[in-house]
Amino acid sequence: MDDQRVWKEEYNIGVEIIDKEHQRLFKIIDKLLAVHQEEQEEKSRWACQEGIKYFKGHALKHFEDEEKYMETVNYTGRGRHRSIHENFKNNILPALESELRQTDFSQDAMSHFLAVCSGWLIGHTLTEDMAIVGGKVSKWENLLPADQVMVIQKALIQQLFNMFHLEAQMISDAYGGERFGRGVYCLLVYGDSRNPQKQDVVMALEESMLINTVGKAMGLKTNRLDTMLLNAARHTTRQFVGRLLEHFPEWDSCDVTEEKLLTYEQFRQIFEKKKPQVSLLFNTGVGYCSFSIIAPHMLEEDIVGTPIQEDNALIEVEHYLQEQERAASSNRKKILVVDDSATIRNAMSQLLRNDYEVSLADSGVAAIRAITLDRPDLVLLDYEMPVCDGRQTLEMLRSEKSFAEIPVIFLTGQGDPEVVKKLLSLKPAGYLLKYLKAGDIKKKIDDFFAKKKS
Repeated sequence: MDDQRVWKEEYNIGVEIIDKEHQRLFKIIDKLLAVHQEEQEEKSRWACQEGIKYFKGHALKHFEDEEKYMETVNYTGRGRHRSIHENFKNNILPALESELRQTDFSQDAMSHFLAVCSGWLIGHTLTEDMAIVGGKVSKWENLLPADQVMVIQKALIQQLFNMFHLEAQMISDAYGGERFGRGVYCLLVYGDSRNPQKQDVVMALEESMLINTVGKAMGLKTNRLDTMLLNAARHTTRQFVGRLLEHFPEWDSCDVTEEKLLTYEQFRQIFEKKKPQVSLLFNTGVGYCSFSIIAPHMLEEDIVGTPIQEDNALIEVEHYLQEQERAASSNRKKILVVDDSATIRNAMSQLLRNDYEVSLADSGVAAIRAITLDRPDLVLLDYEMPVCDGRQTLEMLRSEKSFAEIPVIFLTGQGDPEVVKKLLSLKPAGYLLKYLKAGDIKKKIDDFFAKKKS
């Protein structure tokens, strides 16, 4: 396997001790990918076990060296950077290792390990590591202090156990709004007379989690979300968040001033318009859930949605469930749009969402994370993205066996013969010129699925 499949020269930040270890870590991941694809199961399992030990040892040593370097140059963001290392070391890696042991190093668990580590390493290198030398601004701005984020994380895990007896594991502390399974999305606005700047709490709860927690607690024997269960879940969620806010004195007198149930598109708008101050994704063992905090005054405009009051709750919940059922029963194809331009992402979403289930990602790394959580039927991939472009993203997809067969159509703003020749040499499912009329783009995508069906 070509070592350049994952590592790219533009990932270098210009510090030799850091760049060399980055290359070594990427090479280890690359070799693990090759071993993972071997047909000799026993040999592959043993090699994976040894490779993971090797990877872990190098990763921890790299973190130590990198933190020493940040101190020598007096990097002001080293506290936040160190906390990200600690999260990977103390939360993400142990959770992945536990999953591997419990499944006896199954193919699925190995795929999960490799996808998470690859995505984490690439994303961390291109954001936090680049920020050390001023090459890139850290993606997560306006964050709560690290100690408060840690308190929220621990409190959430503890409350999930206290309320539902779930042994939750944090999957990411930089959740970007990616879709996972069939979810319920809710917005709770908190404030009081003393605090003019309110806080929004945004949560996504996988339907299977609600059924296995609130549903079971109520003694309901159901495998689907209904109005009774959703109404119960709404109030349970409010209690859950209310208990969490007790950890922060400045919020001790806050209460819910507004509640909305959101479509996935409305939920995604929050992450498109402004990055949350804290955004965590958890695997509860019976489904995923996310928890994000954002100051609503930072948004350019309000998120659309009908506020739920006591007098309209039943109607709004019933309407919400009907819309969810309509979307689920339509068996619509899933399309992931990957483009660094918010204008293009939103235009494609507007164009396609009436007939397809559309998800959005703003980078190649975000695309890998989105595909891991919810596999699409088609990826529309911008070819000219900066840093990690369309070609590199396609290579990352094809290096992971479980993603390799997902069809990819390139989006490009360049239609000259040389560019088209370069695109086609990568053997995508096709390409689309961004300057085509919206109707022509829609027709080409419709024709692609119609051809696959026939």
